[in-house]
Amino acid sequence: MTIVLNPVWSNGVQKLKVVSQTPTKPAKGLLPPVHNDEIHALRCLQQLRSKDKPIEKYIYLSQLKDADHAMFYRLCLANMAEFTPLIYTPTVGDACLQYSHIFRRPEGLFISIKDKGNIGKILRNWPRKEEARISVVTDGSRILGLGDLGVNGMPISIGKLSLYVAGAGIRPESTVPICLDFGTDTQRYLDDPLYLGLRQRRVPFAEAAEFMEEFMQEMATVFPKLLIQFEDFATDKAFAYLESFRNRYPLFNDDIQGTGAVVLSGFMNAAKLSSAASGRPLTDHRILFLGAGSAGVGVAMQLMSFFKLQGLSEEEARDRIYLVDSQGLIFDGRGPMAEHKKYFSRKDYNGAPMKDLTEIIKFVQPTALLGLSTTKGAFNQSVIETMSALNPRPIIFPLSNPVRLSECEFHEAVEWSQGRVLFASGSPFPEQEYGGRVLYPGQGNNMYIFPGLGLGAILSRASRVTDSMVEASSLGLADSLTQDERAQDLLYPRVERIREISAQIALSVIRAAQKAGVDRSIDLRTMSDAELLGFLQELNVGVTTANAPTATRVNVASLALTTSKVWSLLAVYAFHIATAGCLHIEQRAVPSFKAAQGGTEKTNGGAQTKPEEEKPQDPSGWQNAKNMAVKGLMIALRVTKEATPFFPHLQSVAGGLLACTDRQLLCSVVPVGLRALQD
Repeated sequence: MTIVLNPVWSNGVQKLKVVSQTPTKPAKGLLPPVHNDEIHALRCLQQLRSKDKPIEKYIYLSQLKDADHAMFYRLCLANMAEFTPLIYTPTVGDACLQYSHIFRRPEGLFISIKDKGNIGKILRNWPRKEEARISVVTDGSRILGLGDLGVNGMPISIGKLSLYVAGAGIRPESTVPICLDFGTDTQRYLDDPLYLGLRQRRVPFAEAAEFMEEFMQEMATVFPKLLIQFEDFATDKAFAYLESFRNRYPLFNDDIQGTGAVVLSGFMNAAKLSSAASGRPLTDHRILFLGAGSAGVGVAMQLMSFFKLQGLSEEEARDRIYLVDSQGLIFDGRGPMAEHKKYFSRKDYNGAPMKDLTEIIKFVQPTALLGLSTTKGAFNQSVIETMSALNPRPIIFPLSNPVRLSECEFHEAVEWSQGRVLFASGSPFPEQEYGGRVLYPGQGNNMYIFPGLGLGAILSRASRVTDSMVEASSLGLADSLTQDERAQDLLYPRVERIREISAQIALSVIRAAQKAGVDRSIDLRTMSDAELLGFLQELNVGVTTANAPTATRVNVASLALTTSKVWSLLAVYAFHIATAGCLHIEQRAVPSFKAAQGGTEKTNGGAQTKPEEEKPQDPSGWQNAKNMAVKGLMIALRVTKEATPFFPHLQSVAGGLLACTDRQLLCSVVPVGLRALQD
């Protein structure tokens, strides 16, 4: 059983209540007589696997999470490889497309442009404001590669937060999925009688930006301990909102920063294997991007870190990256272009526009080809064979989601490269046999990054998410491969290890936050890496798994006392000692004192007087108990000094214990102490 200290308020005073994290079982008679959790887990898996369509499995798991979230996350942790594609990509894409038709009951917050001026009031309707620690916010304007889905984008926020719980152990109660409804420009939704969103075209950017200013300010007010993740905003809005808010609030954009971090990690491992095969230094790599939206440019910006880590300047790093959009190679002489594309626009090419990807590859001669174009089949046989002719081990990353929008599939890349490809995709593909070997595709999925990045930012209480923290998450992921995984040329660790990986990433992120001076959990600074990793791993054991009936879950809300395990454990220790001491006094010394009170007489003023000969029968017992209680209370006071003074009258209780040298302790201080400690 896990013991957690939860903050509660009573008469304007914040106190801690010791509670068990073990889910409460229904009272006898409310379950069948032979109901067993282990058998029920098998029953739920059987029900899931009886569904023959991924969307039906998604609907079943959504219902299971609503009815029994402990069982949902237990099964998810024990079957990560099976569950991840169902609660996230690629199935979540279909869930978004059909959201208004498969909707059962609301989950999350819905805020529309018509709520402008009243956003704070709506946010305060959230039932778990004190526990809120992480929110995923979308406006549905660019869901995966599916376009403007409007309010149908809510499953993206829900799915991401499910992975925060499964991947990092954050409590479900601490998550807040939010969908902002600015309207939609997709006509079929405006014509759909079942569509759940506003039936209007999207408002202009200026109006949406004004709304976002109010929204972010109110979010910081209502949820002061919240980390915000922006998700699937249209490209221009994604860059604008990130630039506007990143230095004012703790937030990051997963499409721009998260995708870049996970790709950087896989690329680092792929580049080492590619250079080992070619004999060329890491500084010789050249990267060609197909796709120059928010994700493409965000990844390109992040991959500059790879070259700078090799000692190159920013200009030299930028020179090794080429971008291709729907009009071909991006270069200055091509004409007007979107602002976010200008940074990587080529200045060393002034020829005719180049649109054919194979011809562009022959001109650039890249070692790596990355796709974020959402163009199915863009990496065709000619493209991959050309890449393979240039490189002993070509790096091919078709990163577009879902599967039906991927630039190529794994079996195609393996066949056309004769088994030499270093492959990672955005969506999962099955392993392939080639030349007597089993080849494993990498999945450059953001789920490797954002749970650990979020966990580290939350526990460090970062005032903002810096570029160095994002880069640290990428390096932490790259370093998390085991020897066995490296021996199989894997670019990413196995997803079954997500909890362990998230703990390692969180450690890197916390250290980066400390180095940048944006952390507010000062006590974590004194812990060594081994101590901090041990702390994270113990917090991160997770919800119940198939092999462990109960386990620890990160209760971020319970860390209001302090974010350090050391002080949390001391608090538990202190309260147990103090309670034990006071109970000992009450159970042993108080009865003897009350017995001695039998001869009490009243004075003329009505006050009690005590005969001189009456003494407690167990003076050493209550004196020892007093010392025990004082010791516990003094530790508790030290804890409150390190954190927030949640227990103002604790000091007076300790002072009373220290001052008492006679029997008044038995009738005054002890009852107060017991009430305080047991509240």
